[in-house]
Amino acid sequence: MKAELETKRTGTAVLENMDTKLHTWFLSKIQDDFRGGKITVEKAHKLLEKLDIRCSYIHVKHIFKDNDMKKQGRITIEEFRSIYRIIAHREEIVEIFNAYSENRKILFENDLIQFLVQEQYVFEMSKTIASEIIQKYEPIEEVKKVHQMSFEGFTRYMDSSECLLFKPEYKRVYQDMTQPLSDYFISTSHNTYLISDQLLGPSDLWGYVSALVKGCRCLEIDCWDGSQDEPVVYHGYTLTSKLLFKTVIQSIQKYAFLTSEYPVVLSLENHCSPHQQEVMADILQNILGDSLLCDMLDDFQDTLPSPEVTMGQVQALKFKILVKNKKIGTLKETRERKGTDKHGKVGELEEDDLDQEEEEESKDSETQDDSVSKSSQEKESDSKRSLAIIFLKKKKTRKVKISLALSDLVIYTKAEKFRNFHHARLHQQFNENNSIGESRARKLSKLKVSEFIFHTRKFITRIYPKAMRADSSNFNPQEFWNIGCQMVALNFQTPGLPMDLHNGKFLDNGGSGYILKPQFLRDNKSQFNPHKANDSDPITLTIKIISGIQLPLSNSFTNKADTLVIVEVFGVPNDQMKQQTRVIKKNAFSPRWNETFTFIIQVPELALIRFVVVENQGLIAGNEFLGQYTIPLLCMNKGMLLKVTVGFLCFPGWVRILSLLHCLFTFGMSDSY
Repeated sequence: MKAELETKRTGTAVLENMDTKLHTWFLSKIQDDFRGGKITVEKAHKLLEKLDIRCSYIHVKHIFKDNDMKKQGRITIEEFRSIYRIIAHREEIVEIFNAYSENRKILFENDLIQFLVQEQYVFEMSKTIASEIIQKYEPIEEVKKVHQMSFEGFTRYMDSSECLLFKPEYKRVYQDMTQPLSDYFISTSHNTYLISDQLLGPSDLWGYVSALVKGCRCLEIDCWDGSQDEPVVYHGYTLTSKLLFKTVIQSIQKYAFLTSEYPVVLSLENHCSPHQQEVMADILQNILGDSLLCDMLDDFQDTLPSPEVTMGQVQALKFKILVKNKKIGTLKETRERKGTDKHGKVGELEEDDLDQEEEEESKDSETQDDSVSKSSQEKESDSKRSLAIIFLKKKKTRKVKISLALSDLVIYTKAEKFRNFHHARLHQQFNENNSIGESRARKLSKLKVSEFIFHTRKFITRIYPKAMRADSSNFNPQEFWNIGCQMVALNFQTPGLPMDLHNGKFLDNGGSGYILKPQFLRDNKSQFNPHKANDSDPITLTIKIISGIQLPLSNSFTNKADTLVIVEVFGVPNDQMKQQTRVIKKNAFSPRWNETFTFIIQVPELALIRFVVVENQGLIAGNEFLGQYTIPLLCMNKGMLLKVTVGFLCFPGWVRILSLLHCLFTFGMSDSY
């Protein structure tokens, strides 16, 4: 009791001298930097960072210019204090602080607890947690000692990672990783070696390095015969540059598990002769060593294994690299050949010799479902014509030669040509994967959605961009995640909406590159149909866009841009919608909107929320993109003044400029969720 009274008395003394304490603290932090006189904008920027105030140099430069009274490019200590207050003492933060501070100068522990419970939805709150926050963020020692928080501490807490929109518990692997590989969405890259367009651009090892660092778990390697028995990687029959297959594998080996410890799939687009296929097999084994999975796991001889250890299996898929390629024979035959000399041994496969674009354009048996009414005679005629086309095209086959050495490195990811769902149900083996072009996949997703979902419950299915995308553009991946496709391959080098959705989705589960599909996309008894998903328990999402902080600028000459925020929902068709704020004129530094939006989301498990900041440039020019942030709905925190980090991408896909939106998020959902 005595100790408590002493703390109160000390706290009151601190409060009475609060202005003095703040002044003394501030001077102690900056006076050494002014011993030589005035400081430049570069020094001012560094000093703000020293004070734990994150800020964009471009915005600091504009504010510096406004506060440099003598226009000499150097400022006094008082002018710096003004700049500090403009940047650090934001109105919306001051308002919330004053709402919980009895005296508008200090937050007592109980005040902080009240704020955390009522605004940040921290229900398991205690004085211990409040005390830890004060100890971590309060910069003034005298205030910290009496377990109180000044505005300086409060603003630093509000700017910390603890107030981010993304739930911290989802930044680690938290999902069940013991399900079959086919039960996961897998981060997948298309033509990974390319860093520009598909026809003339360079091939570069950076394509593989950057994809792996971003958590990609399926890489594509187009392999062709090279000189001096060295297979090369490039986009065949184009003017793209070439990489040695060996250097590609060396780069993959170095970076494969830097971000994620879960298995990497090497999807080989193999155009090599049998001899150079043998060279590829030697390279894979010599460089990857024990990381390469080259035999089936004892407990998984007729089912797909999981990314994690299961059933006490010693040899698991963690830190393993799998080869995806055509394969000769069965897994049992592969095991029987283990340790034998395969030099010069070649197998042959017979497969349809249909150009993929022909397949996409042809009307095969699965795209003949009539969307308009036809007479029975017309339908019969169409059906006969369709069967005749299929029959004739099936007669066009070719022999493919596969090196046995390379074939035997293919275990759970055997590339198998997709014919139709009926054929797959009857003949496809558990370890066979299909690759389907986006155009054909899109048709099938509309005409045979139930069969498509049934197929993706059993078999790993990869969707890739159509050949017409010579500029390395991407399709919207959401439509294929909606039907359970595991590997939706995108051109990672091309920023834009599709990659925003991909990067947002794979933030989940610790950025591991593996996300467990919702139960309704895994359960064979489920009748889920993304086009009719209106009988689930919906979530009501309320978002209040409060303000922006130092938003990206379209040019560096001014920070007076006219800005607005667009909030978009991506998911099943019924959930897709967007709303936007009004335009705030001539303010990209600290725009305030205070606008609330409500979304009713039928299938939250598949929903992504995208925040887009744009500059309004008038009716004719339209909106110019400034930055965005995409997040899975179920990874979102609830609370007041949560930060949404927005940024724009620069080559080859990294965030260049970071800014913040302050938002309030609340959810309403069924008890069963």
